[in-house]
Amino acid sequence: MARPYALLRAGFPYVKTLGMRRVTNDPVDVALDDGMYYVLNRSGIIARLQWDDDGSWDVGDLKPIAGSGAEDGKFLWPATILIDRARTLWVSDENTHRITNITREGEFISKWGERGDGEGRFDGPAGMAFDSDENVYVSDSRNHRIQKYTKDGRFILQWGEFGSAEGQMNMPWGLAVDEMGSVYVADWRNDRVQKFTAEGQFLSAIGRPGSDDGEFNRPTGVAVDGHGDVYVADAGNDRVQLFSQEGRYVEKFIGDASLSKMARDYMLTNAGPLRQREMTSLEPQKRFRRPRSVRVDDQFRMFVTDMGSMRVQVYQKDAEPLTPDLILPPPRSPSLVTN
Repeated sequence: MARPYALLRAGFPYVKTLGMRRVTNDPVDVALDDGMYYVLNRSGIIARLQWDDDGSWDVGDLKPIAGSGAEDGKFLWPATILIDRARTLWVSDENTHRITNITREGEFISKWGERGDGEGRFDGPAGMAFDSDENVYVSDSRNHRIQKYTKDGRFILQWGEFGSAEGQMNMPWGLAVDEMGSVYVADWRNDRVQKFTAEGQFLSAIGRPGSDDGEFNRPTGVAVDGHGDVYVADAGNDRVQLFSQEGRYVEKFIGDASLSKMARDYMLTNAGPLRQREMTSLEPQKRFRRPRSVRVDDQFRMFVTDMGSMRVQVYQKDAEPLTPDLILPPPRSPSLVTN
């Protein structure tokens, strides 16, 4: 799909919440699979949720997979989960310094990586992303670099070093690759997102430290949709920010959650939590708390792992693509009149 010349942005409303405490504990990422959602918890457990019934599951058919441990197919400090075209799952683990491939039922397939700073070695691998050929980019966080591999773990290339200049990094975290092969890196301690070519050449950067619009406090996740819009999980500021493909700040999301179906059912059968919720202010309960990752599917639905509230919030983009004949060229001195 070709990117539009411009967009008529009509809105980006909240849709629903998936998960709850005890099911999606400390969620760090989510993989999207045509109505099934694999939520990676920091404990190593992967919760499998369905879209149609708002996150409730049949324990007999959809019990959680994986778990905590250093054995093959388990995880100690997982950071990112992906699903490939073969519909198998890929998980990075900061503690065991490896990438693991498992089936959707949790059966171990393969692994690669070990601790170190040479080719094929990691120190805290965090973010991952596939390119169009399903090569794997990995944020080698504590080595302050990006590495690229084939799916079977064969090293292809790397770039980056410690620092704050263009192309340098300080504990890179989230990763995204757009349809043209550009790589976006959430440069965690530098409080910015950097954009590179597929070979690691610096192209541009978004953000600086702070809490104003377009600024970041420890960005942890990044995503790019089919329009070229860039989404950033600004964890330290408890929000997600949206930028145009040119890097212009568009808007922010602070959270607007309601209870998921499973959380509602739980509350209705537990008198104590029900009384506590009835007595408290609900405004803070809607908001993001340390959102860890952001994902956007091909229907332009945005999924945010709301780690501090142990759930996933979902929003729906509403925008109309524009061709050059429908909108005036950009003015030399832009301003917006609203009266």
